[in-house]
Amino acid sequence: MRMENLVPPSVKEELLSLHVPVLVTYCLQNKSITLHILSRHCQPGVFNMDKVMRLASEKGVVLFSKSSCCLCYAVKILFQELGVAPTIHEIDQDPEGREMEKALMRLGCNAPVPAVFIGGNLVGSTNEVMSLHLGGGLIPLLKPYQALC
Repeated sequence: MRMENLVPPSVKEELLSLHVPVLVTYCLQNKSITLHILSRHCQPGVFNMDKVMRLASEKGVVLFSKSSCCLCYAVKILFQELGVAPTIHEIDQDPEGREMEKALMRLGCNAPVPAVFIGGNLVGSTNEVMSLHLGGGLIPLLKPYQALC
């Protein structure tokens, strides 16, 4: 489904009349959309929001992590056990890590790390990933990205 089809026509019409850039995020867990109205002027967080979204959509499975985070490690191990090798961005080793962390929070992450994206869509943090897995919804999402055994 195309992202623009998720926004109701009346809302889309109103946003277009404002002539401002809008970032739409879709949460797979609760099937909700969030609209982020971006300023026309360069703000410190906007570049990093763009950077996070670009990095999140470059590969099929992307994990924003911190090298010392035990929950991040648990998600990495889960993906390894499921035969998936996500692209991992250790934000504590990135000079723009703090701003990226803020951008992840603005995108709707309950905690900034781990933040998991599958197919360019935000899945969420550890709770959302584990809930999906226990409910049987994670493996179908990961199927296209699993290594061939």
